Amino acid sequence: MPHAIQTTDELFQALQENDERPYGRTRTVTAEELVDAAEQFEEPVPLVHALLELQEAYTYGSEPRKSPVVFARLLTLFDERPEVFDERLRHMVFWRFKWVGHALRQLPEIPLASLRQWLTEMRDRYEKAGLGLQPYYGQAYQLAAHVGEDTTLAYELWAGRSRTRLSDCEACEICERALFHLAAGDDERALRTWEPVLNGKESCQEEPARSLSYALLPLLRTGAADRARELHLAGYRGCRRNPSMSGEVGRHLEFCALTGNEARGLELLAENRNLFDEVDSPLDQLDFLTGVEVLLQRVEHLGHGELPATGYTGRTWTVSGLRAEVRGRADDLAARFDARNGTSTHTDRRGTRLGRAPLLDTLELTLRPRSLDDVAPVAAPASRTTTAVPESLPELILRARKLEEEGHPESQVCFARLRTLVAAHDYAHPDDPAVGPLVRLRADLLADEANQAGNKDDFAEAAALHEEAAALYEDAAEPGHAAVARACALLATAQIPAQDAAEAEARAAELTGVHASLVRLHEESTGLAPGHEARLLRLRATALGLRLQTTGSKEHVEPVFAETDLVQAFATRHDLAGQLSGALMLRASTHALSGDLPAAVTGVDALLDRLRAHGPAWHLPRTLGLRGRLQLALRDPEAAHADLTEALRRAADWPADTVDTTRLHGDLAEACMHLGRPGDALRHLTRSAEADLRRGNRIDALCTYSNAAQLSLDLDRVEDCIALLDSLLAEPDVAAGELDDRLTAQLRLTRARALRAGEDVKAATAEFAALAAESAGWDDDPGSHAMIAAETAVLLGESGEFGPAREAADQAIAAHARDPRYELLSNCLRELARLQAQQQGAEGLADARAFLADAGRIADEARAAGHEPRGRSLDSALAYEHGRVSAYAGAYEEALAALEKALALLGEPGPQDDRAGEWAECVRLAGAVEGLYLERPAPALVRLDAAVSHLTAQGHTEETQPLTSLAARLRDEE
Repeated sequence: MPHAIQTTDELFQALQENDERPYGRTRTVTAEELVDAAEQFEEPVPLVHALLELQEAYTYGSEPRKSPVVFARLLTLFDERPEVFDERLRHMVFWRFKWVGHALRQLPEIPLASLRQWLTEMRDRYEKAGLGLQPYYGQAYQLAAHVGEDTTLAYELWAGRSRTRLSDCEACEICERALFHLAAGDDERALRTWEPVLNGKESCQEEPARSLSYALLPLLRTGAADRARELHLAGYRGCRRNPSMSGEVGRHLEFCALTGNEARGLELLAENRNLFDEVDSPLDQLDFLTGVEVLLQRVEHLGHGELPATGYTGRTWTVSGLRAEVRGRADDLAARFDARNGTSTHTDRRGTRLGRAPLLDTLELTLRPRSLDDVAPVAAPASRTTTAVPESLPELILRARKLEEEGHPESQVCFARLRTLVAAHDYAHPDDPAVGPLVRLRADLLADEANQAGNKDDFAEAAALHEEAAALYEDAAEPGHAAVARACALLATAQIPAQDAAEAEARAAELTGVHASLVRLHEESTGLAPGHEARLLRLRATALGLRLQTTGSKEHVEPVFAETDLVQAFATRHDLAGQLSGALMLRASTHALSGDLPAAVTGVDALLDRLRAHGPAWHLPRTLGLRGRLQLALRDPEAAHADLTEALRRAADWPADTVDTTRLHGDLAEACMHLGRPGDALRHLTRSAEADLRRGNRIDALCTYSNAAQLSLDLDRVEDCIALLDSLLAEPDVAAGELDDRLTAQLRLTRARALRAGEDVKAATAEFAALAAESAGWDDDPGSHAMIAAETAVLLGESGEFGPAREAADQAIAAHARDPRYELLSNCLRELARLQAQQQGAEGLADARAFLADAGRIADEARAAGHEPRGRSLDSALAYEHGRVSAYAGAYEEALAALEKALALLGEPGPQDDRAGEWAECVRLAGAVEGLYLERPAPALVRLDAAVSHLTAQGHTEETQPLTSLAARLRDEE
């Protein structure tokens, strides 16, 4: 507590504030302090309220040992001073007999006789008070189910009785009835019983999260996998990190283990690490730990027992180590409950859960499906065309060089094996003239590393490695290889991103100089084999191709064609298939860059024919990818989709780094959007992001994921969006603040919007408020702060918190002054005015009009700046809002005058006027104010009939429907 409480008013205010806190240690400790504070007052009512708050904190904070103690004090007060308990307090006392029964069942040290004695006490008290006994029989049934007795009679005695005011809520009783059918093995009847809760028609403090967790496996067993997936996403969010719902978390972990989502299960386990230490209920611990063990058992069974796992604090855990610890604790808990109950029920139930086989090999639960191999990377899977690696060291070296000369992607496999062998302390280099000296092999390995760095766009590293390789090639008396390495270093250096964004002209000049250096190096080099010379020619052409890509200048087109002609002629003469393919690919790309898309397609088609007939086959995926991008540019998404799909299929034939599948998936996402298949586009976006992650491009991956999250939100796949963003925000570098703060903020902003769309207003408001506070310090980007603060203000307004909403709106206005966002601010301020007038009526009119006055100043600024709004006119929208706000507040004459002004500003719509809907809405509201509230139906009908006639004549028949409905109502009331 911030200060010592002196009055009962201060106590009740503190109780109200504590009631708004989430359940957990902070709320519980505060409740304990408030009980101490309440004891200073002579009157008992404050103490009664404080004790009720404390018992609630213990009950929902998973501290069942303390709840009965608090209730005993309440019951003593109730018996000694019944007059201080009004009807509401009396109801709460009798209601909480059930809380105590629930708490006692969770404690194995409480004898079974004591549980039955408590039920007798409850029954006696209910009968004495003249209360119905259905709640008592509900408790008796739950005890029978807990112990493992035959529940048939207990169920009938409870379920067959009429509900009373003290019965559990409908949602909780539905869950208990469904669990009865589930225990009887009737999945379908259980699911039918659950339907009102699963559909969201019935809910409470614990529901639907509790029912959702129990319904997951029955849904799988009855073939409703998609529904199970949907409910897993929604249900898990409702129980995660909540100590009083640790059993529900355990069932979600079990669901992951039984659907091929072990990696997600480990991720969720890490997110709920607090439950290992914060759950005081032994029964909840048993439920949670059994779910954890199901997951860990499955991971260990799949051969990943050495993976790190999140468990009890104080030490690090592997999956196997944590499983052994969890098994011991859970077995002990089950044995204690069974000893108390005189049955083997809890041990048997544990055995059933642990003995279940996976229900599905795989079920894609989120937009970010990952395997255990993704959690702990292992060697990349072999491609379908894997070349056997020779056992003999000389053969391996020669094989690697031959494949590298051909440009074959399997050369990387050979070089990877050689790198391991050479790094060994007992490596002995072959004394074989065909193999050459060790320095030559070391140069080969460096050149291979340089090529891999270049493929990952790490051009600085690539340039350094190529230079180092060139020096070693010279030491090995390999001038041709040295020349190629130096040429590669020159080109890589030119591709290093500039610290400051260089102008296109400066970059072009640099590439021109690189080309001249490459030509000079080519002319001065001696001892070049045909393969070396072809590569030098190709590097020259590539430098000019990069220059054209940088400038887009027509004058830079022909030099590229001239160089590619040289490569093509040389490669044809020496039968160098790989270099010829590269030259033809560059030629087609040059046509595309110059704007001649048909010629580019013709060139690619010819290249594809050649590749299919003569190879090299590993060039097919990227050539098909280029054709797909060209088809997108030509607005033929169907052909693009076919090409890109084939490219992706063929890419699987080769090692992962051979083809940029990141781009293929990204292009496929674009094609799918054009084809009206946003769901498929979403899938390809996430695959593109995962491919980027595997390549180490985290920023690019998270940007793509951000786009995927926004698309999923646009598609109203709210839970998918939230689950994806939760996963990303839990990444260690993101959580630790090591990532770009603006990108992290974008992820959080999208999540906040998704929470709002999912009607989790409290969580959304907290996230928006946090983002608004952080973005206030973005001096280099006040526009983004204006956007975030404006959204925060509206959300606060929707929650009725108009004081904080005003503060947030003022922040947005101040940021707008530095980086104008006219429409954004106008929309925000008008919406705040509407919300305040709608919620507070005449009492909120002055403050609502203050918002509109600010919106008026924004409109004036926009007009003075010559700003053209992309949507509604700011002036007509403001006039309409003045009318609506005044109508909400009962100022009908002022409302009508404002709406007349809005109509005048809009003017009557023409045949192709997109303002017809806005104009019709103004007419409708004006007609309602005039005809219904001012009770002047005649002029209102004239207005409405004239508007209907005009709209009909202009072809806007759809917009007339609200007007004709209002006119009919006015005529009926005349």
